[in-house]
Amino acid sequence: MSTEYGPIAIWSVILSLGILTYTIRASFVTLFGLIDDVPPEITNALRYVPPAVLAALTVPAFLSPTGSVEIIGNERVFAGIAATAAAWYFDDVTATIVVGMCILWIIRFGL
Repeated sequence: MSTEYGPIAIWSVILSLGILTYTIRASFVTLFGLIDDVPPEITNALRYVPPAVLAALTVPAFLSPTGSVEIIGNERVFAGIAATAAAWYFDDVTATIVVGMCILWIIRFGL
């Protein structure tokens, strides 16, 4: 894929975005290093960051594996629902993965 931007412009953008990302992350480390006690509101809000990131990464892979949203005929949706039920019932990561993969293989390969 060619572009009208030269290599200097591309590398400048990559370098500046890298510096910006590092600065944002370092600011949080510095900020929390200066604060002795993190307020309970912040601690409560930070509890929801990992599930939100996990949902943002996994839901598109379930609902639109080919790029368009597919609900009917998409075996990943059914495996995801089964894995969610297993996670809710067993409260175990290994059981969730095993149930989800077994359901996916059964639907996909008819085992």
